[in-house]
Amino acid sequence: MTGVVTKSTGSWYSVRVDNDTVIDCRIKGKFRLSGIKSTNPVTVGDVVDFDMEADNENGIINKIHKRKNYIIRKSVNLSKQTHIIAANIDQVFLLVTIDNPPTSTSFIDRFLATAEAYSIPAVILFNKIDLYSKELLAKKQAIEKTYRDIGYECLDVSATEKINIDKLKIFMKDKVSMFSGHSGVGKSTLINAVFPELDLKTAKISSQHKQGQHTTTFAEMFVLPFGGYIIDTPGIKGFGVVDFEKHEIGDYFPEFFAIKQHCKFNNCLHLNEPDCAIKKAVENAEISESRYVSYLQLLEGENENYRIDDWS
Repeated sequence: MTGVVTKSTGSWYSVRVDNDTVIDCRIKGKFRLSGIKSTNPVTVGDVVDFDMEADNENGIINKIHKRKNYIIRKSVNLSKQTHIIAANIDQVFLLVTIDNPPTSTSFIDRFLATAEAYSIPAVILFNKIDLYSKELLAKKQAIEKTYRDIGYECLDVSATEKINIDKLKIFMKDKVSMFSGHSGVGKSTLINAVFPELDLKTAKISSQHKQGQHTTTFAEMFVLPFGGYIIDTPGIKGFGVVDFEKHEIGDYFPEFFAIKQHCKFNNCLHLNEPDCAIKKAVENAEISESRYVSYLQLLEGENENYRIDDWS
């Protein structure tokens, strides 16, 4: 039988055969994926083949179909291994909050670069806009302008006040969408606003640390009543990138890629080379300085700092 993995708990996988039938499956033996040292060989969104066990209730996964894409990050607990968040995604929504909890531009840029590397369109959702002071709204607008100018779709939303929920549904219709972001940015609350019947568990922000509590333990895919699918993911404190080659990192920044042909050297890393178009653009405020700083951090491999939440 063939189905789509809708939930992974580490040892058991829920596999949807159709919209009404879900079979609990496990893996027999070890799957080895070429080039990927992953903590989870099977992930939500995977199309898999499985055989029913003798009890005819559970299944055993024996094949993973080729993925059209996947999004991956460095494993939090095992620094040399990776964690595949989800596979076969049409788009990712990165939920960003300016405060309570704050989302750093470094985190945003690492996530977007990874989405670019794996050819997954990304949309930035600025959540909780109903709670911001004039100062925080001004900060949000400045950050939003940076990413809009690059070409990223951005949308202001409020899960609690239902602001722009209908616009969000238009983005999501008939697509496989993944929601991601820090714990506490309101992923589950927003999904509940989009699809109230799900009634996902939510939790309040810690007033002491301004950080969210993990309410989503495992990634899970849900069928949307208006067409399409949504993948809810556990909140992530930091985003460690995986296997970025230095000469390719600039290509994952669209505004760098657009003008890199004007650099004097074809192999320019945009560091100390003469006549670098990227550095000139930063000096002329045509490229955001925060984006350039994020690029330098990726270039220098500063993964040990990828869990920092504070603003630069």
